[in-house]
Amino acid sequence: MAEIKNVVVPDIGNFKDVSIIEVAVKVGDIVAAEQSLISLETDKATIDVPAPFAGVVKEVKVKVGDKVSEGALIVMIEASGEAAVPVAAPATAAPAPAVEAAPVAQTANPSPTLPLSGEGAATPPLTRGGREGFESAGLAHASPSIRRFARELGVNLPQIKGSGEKGRVTKDDVQNFVKQSLAQPRPTTGGNSLQVPDMPAVDFAKYGTIETKPLSRIKKISGANLHRNWLAIPHVTQFEEADISELEAFRKELGAEYAKQDIKISPLAFILKACAITLRHFPDFNASLDANGENLILKKYIHIGVAVDTPEGLVVPVIRDVDQKGIVQLAKELGEVSQRARDKKISAAEMQGGCFTISSLGGIGGTSFVPIINAPEVAILGVSRSAMKPVWKDGEFVPRLMLPLSLSYDHRVIDGAAGARFTTYLAHVLSDMRRLAL
Repeated sequence: MAEIKNVVVPDIGNFKDVSIIEVAVKVGDIVAAEQSLISLETDKATIDVPAPFAGVVKEVKVKVGDKVSEGALIVMIEASGEAAVPVAAPATAAPAPAVEAAPVAQTANPSPTLPLSGEGAATPPLTRGGREGFESAGLAHASPSIRRFARELGVNLPQIKGSGEKGRVTKDDVQNFVKQSLAQPRPTTGGNSLQVPDMPAVDFAKYGTIETKPLSRIKKISGANLHRNWLAIPHVTQFEEADISELEAFRKELGAEYAKQDIKISPLAFILKACAITLRHFPDFNASLDANGENLILKKYIHIGVAVDTPEGLVVPVIRDVDQKGIVQLAKELGEVSQRARDKKISAAEMQGGCFTISSLGGIGGTSFVPIINAPEVAILGVSRSAMKPVWKDGEFVPRLMLPLSLSYDHRVIDGAAGARFTTYLAHVLSDMRRLAL
């Protein structure tokens, strides 16, 4: 007979009495490992609590509006076979703590700073509970939410010494590890190494009145990622302009047609579709380097991230299977996911799995910019504001609506000729509406 196990609220940082805003399961539901069970809302973000194993929901112990803290019992699940993973029990019991596999990347030359943890790597089995069991398997003692957080930052958890109860790794431990790693000089195999001096501490108050404003949680996390990506990836940026005169005329016509359905047909929906077509034509751009940098992993799916400006900072939700969707469906999904991001209701799962990223500043302005690659992707497209320009066509200058494009790419994977071919092809697709139907 299958065992019925308790699922509790994992480590959610220092938050206490967090409100439940959604219960995603009911009694009798069959859930998969990592499927969301409930959603919690703090003053900073929405947190999904995933199922640590697959099975059938037997009891739901909470409802929308309840307030919970770490360790609170939320559901009871009948585990399905070997897919079950031990989970942390509430305070009244004491079985083994929650475990989510933390795959460890194998690298030819491991670096002491920010080693990546590759997804999908084999995980050794656990033989004992508690921290001793974790250490014997080469794992860190941390909750599923912390493991996911560490993977998003590219951190190898076993290198972190936990400060929590019984040596558990906390979110602060991960963030402090990232800060310390970025502050250390990077070793090189050659005789020269890049030594970046520390920023001097300046007392700005002696020059006039100041105000200290803490960075948002999102900016702290994205800042560490951007810093790492800029230092670790050799960036090259290719600039191009696309004639979108016909595209814009059709977009306005389509927008008027779907306005009654409350669907906004933005230029970004067309750019998403054009990028999907171009990525299919140039598969090396729809790829990632493996952990040791010796192999290129070509992806057969096309999931594209779109940078969304929110009051808390920049987030990048991912639109999946862009190549299989039409303009209207893309526009609808784009509007919905962007609104969820601004309302702080976007989940971590919706920001994972991207192959390529688009950062559009067209609604704000600017003629061009250099976007930073969103590792482990190998390229990112920057889009600036379109403008009417005189273009020589059929023996005369004619006014055409031109869209500035900036493609940053990883020079370890893509050379200059390939970058130029990609932007040229993309501009050609955007300028010829017929190719969007291919």
